[in-house]
Amino acid sequence: MTPDERVMTALHTEHYDVLLSFVLRYVRSREHAEDVVQETLLRTWRNVDRLQPSSASIRSYLFTAARNVVTDSWRAEQRRPYTVWDDAAIAAVPSTDDVESALESQLVAAALERLSPQHRSVVQALYYEGLTVTEAASRLGVPEGTVKSRAYYAVRNLRAAFEEMGALQ
Repeated sequence: MTPDERVMTALHTEHYDVLLSFVLRYVRSREHAEDVVQETLLRTWRNVDRLQPSSASIRSYLFTAARNVVTDSWRAEQRRPYTVWDDAAIAAVPSTDDVESALESQLVAAALERLSPQHRSVVQALYYEGLTVTEAASRLGVPEGTVKSRAYYAVRNLRAAFEEMGALQ
């Protein structure tokens, strides 16, 4: 063990508890206080050649260094943006997917408005309600072939409407 290592081991053994209780008066959590004490001892180790051998001056140096570390930590926290931990607030922020979904919904609604009522009702029954061709024909009161035909032309008209609106390239 080098002489510097012996000095730091002695400093840690003699002053750690006192330094920790000093720092705990200024910080919120024990983990943060332990980090501050560790940083204080690291700064002390970097300047070990400047330390006076008397115990009073070493303790005074350690308290000053700890206070400076706490101040530096506090200043760093003030520069960081405030972190929101409120789940309701986070959930209320629209995500990119929500915005894209809303725009797509408006685009589809505008395209559906361009269809005839007969074509729109077939699209509603088949694609939104998930009915089979037979079920849609029964509900709309038209033959199954008519439902298939209207669905085919409705999809063609929707594709043309999307192209006119610039949604398809």
